[in-house]
Amino acid sequence: MKSNTEIKRNTGLLVIEVVNSNPNGDPDRESDPRQRYDGRGIISPVSFKRKLRDLVEDKEGPVWTGLGVGDNAKFGVFETRGRDRKQIEQDLKSGSFTEKYWDGRIFGNTFLEKEGSTTIRTGIVQFGLGVSVAPVEIERMTMTSKAGVQEGKDRGMAPMGYRIVKHGVYCMPFFVNPTAARKTGCTAADIDLLFRLIPYAYAHTASFVRPSVEIRHAWLVEHKSALGSCSDFALIDALTPCKKTDPDQPSTSWKDYDDKTCLPEALSSRICSLRDLMTEVDGEA
Repeated sequence: MKSNTEIKRNTGLLVIEVVNSNPNGDPDRESDPRQRYDGRGIISPVSFKRKLRDLVEDKEGPVWTGLGVGDNAKFGVFETRGRDRKQIEQDLKSGSFTEKYWDGRIFGNTFLEKEGSTTIRTGIVQFGLGVSVAPVEIERMTMTSKAGVQEGKDRGMAPMGYRIVKHGVYCMPFFVNPTAARKTGCTAADIDLLFRLIPYAYAHTASFVRPSVEIRHAWLVEHKSALGSCSDFALIDALTPCKKTDPDQPSTSWKDYDDKTCLPEALSSRICSLRDLMTEVDGEA
């Protein structure tokens, strides 16, 4: 397995298109798609990381078996439903936590355990808030089912139970910080797995209210060193699509945007490489 000394700083940007779907429901607003005060849509970092964890946790699924990672014991997921908290606390105490849990090495440890001053707090990878380029329009409708669930009702009703964004393009930044690798035990192989999982995050976790969410671009900029060789903000700005007209109005299709596919020379000369992870998917995997 590659050592963490081979990890360079990386700046990433996910360009996510949403069509008639709810990319991230807000529990404080009856699962309405998350939205800012200015009408722009939001996708939380936790929501996206959950999808990556689900793919790693499903060791019998087509994504995991297709990637051919092997050595399942080193790629466990501690942020999972039905987890054994006492076992995880024991893993933290014994020092085996970093060896067993991939998401702990990548994203850090969210457990608040006693005597935990030496355990992982912050991971090597941080995903930022995904925000839509333009405001989004939310559509709400009542859903029905043939079989009733209430006594005396011959059919089921879910008033305003279907809440979706008609169309939106969201940008979610992420960052790889090599400084944190020394404490988390994260290796270049762990990071490589993350990069290989990202293209499948939405396609293989689709749901009833999230049928049409696609990552248009998964930009990954590798800096020339672990210290970083260029401004993160400058890179993100250069790769963020722009709405061609009426920037303060919701979009209706991908064609409404001016797509960005390269960096200007002033930035490209200062980095090691620019990749789009969506173009690296192996269809025969």
